[in-house]
Amino acid sequence: MPEPTYQADVVVVGAGVAGLSAARRLTSAGVSTVVLEAAHEVGGRTATEKVDGFRLDRVGRLLSTACAELHVTPGLEDLVLRPFAPGVLLHSDGRHLRAGVQPGSRRARGARSARGALHAVRALAGAPLPGPRRPVAVPGRQVSVPRNRGGAPLGTALDQARLGAALNRLAGTSVERLLARPETTAAEALHGRGLPARTVDGFLRPLLAALLCDPELATSSRSADLALRDFASGRLCLPEGGAEALPQLLARSLPPGTVHTGVRVTSVSTTSVTTAEHGEFRCAAVLVATGARDAAELLPGLRVPDFHPVTVVHHTTDEPPGTDASLLLDADRGGPVAHTAVVSAVDPSRAPAGRTLVTSTVLGPAAADTDAAVRRHLARLYGVPTTRWETLTVRHTADAVPAMRPPHDLHRPVRLLAGLYVCGDHRDSGAVQGALRSAERAATALLTDLGVGRPMHTADPLPTARAA
Repeated sequence: MPEPTYQADVVVVGAGVAGLSAARRLTSAGVSTVVLEAAHEVGGRTATEKVDGFRLDRVGRLLSTACAELHVTPGLEDLVLRPFAPGVLLHSDGRHLRAGVQPGSRRARGARSARGALHAVRALAGAPLPGPRRPVAVPGRQVSVPRNRGGAPLGTALDQARLGAALNRLAGTSVERLLARPETTAAEALHGRGLPARTVDGFLRPLLAALLCDPELATSSRSADLALRDFASGRLCLPEGGAEALPQLLARSLPPGTVHTGVRVTSVSTTSVTTAEHGEFRCAAVLVATGARDAAELLPGLRVPDFHPVTVVHHTTDEPPGTDASLLLDADRGGPVAHTAVVSAVDPSRAPAGRTLVTSTVLGPAAADTDAAVRRHLARLYGVPTTRWETLTVRHTADAVPAMRPPHDLHRPVRLLAGLYVCGDHRDSGAVQGALRSAERAATALLTDLGVGRPMHTADPLPTARAA
């Protein structure tokens, strides 16, 4: 029996955020579109697992309320963002200190001028936030008394005022100006900006490591500047209900029958997509919107970047630590945890009533004793025993975040030739907003080609000679 053949204007391969967003733009323009996804659910790396009433993100990237793409992308109109407490909470020498409170928040009003910034940070430095000044005794661990380091990790009041002014300037700088700056690594750029070393090492390094998922800060300084600009301009946040809220909303905004899950694509050309068990899909154009490695298998010659591996550890406890809805960073970098938070305080929908969800992120290769090492580190960070915390999941993703080392092109080509396109975070910045931007670029290029009164296809089959 011959295999079945289907017909559509465009076939999108991959039902992650990029593929679904592009499909939404195409269908809104009247282009018949089919989305094929190998997994049995949409989302890709933007997935959320349900365990005993908890909603647990697989990677769980940090978002910002200042990210324009989250507010203007068609299909995300009903997205609810749950903000963390302003700025971040730094753990240093057994103390919790608030840092990076951006303009417009209640604690930063009046800090736009140098004098106002100085006054505000003196108040912050003199009033430590809830959290133990001394580490709480944990069985089997020696407790040391914090050292007096003269305001570290934020430095003196003047150092903090300089930091606040730098963040204010960054928030007011246009994207175009940031992208016009000389490009180096994030680490090199930080030490060339005139800020005190203790401010850089105690605050900016752990913050950027959390935002970029890059502990070495080898990321392009331009990408780092964009991440800091979003941080300085808004509030860090999470999608209500888990990271899967984004792909789920996008999928629901598509016409019924658009998305087909459990369909593995084996080859593509400018006029067709072949699947392992579901026949052939004929079309006028193909958009490959998978992860970079899968895309390269379908598009020989496509550049595959390096990746930052990420491990996410979810714990539950009946007694929440006293950090409320803050993102907690370790200024001393004394363990594997890059950042952690009582996520159920940020988004109560992620945990059953009366239960606490603590989510922690570890950057780098997987380790055999991750959970034990994370528990020890969390005991120091939160100042509470963690031996009785229940581990819900430990999820390691080797290809979690595409690396963006300099020189990094934030606008890698999405049109390989008329009829064949590619999008995803590996074509832009390695973040959700990068996936959404690349989807918009790909859909725009595709619609432009479809609207031109000339033949769509200049070549068939797929070229393999050049790297895209």
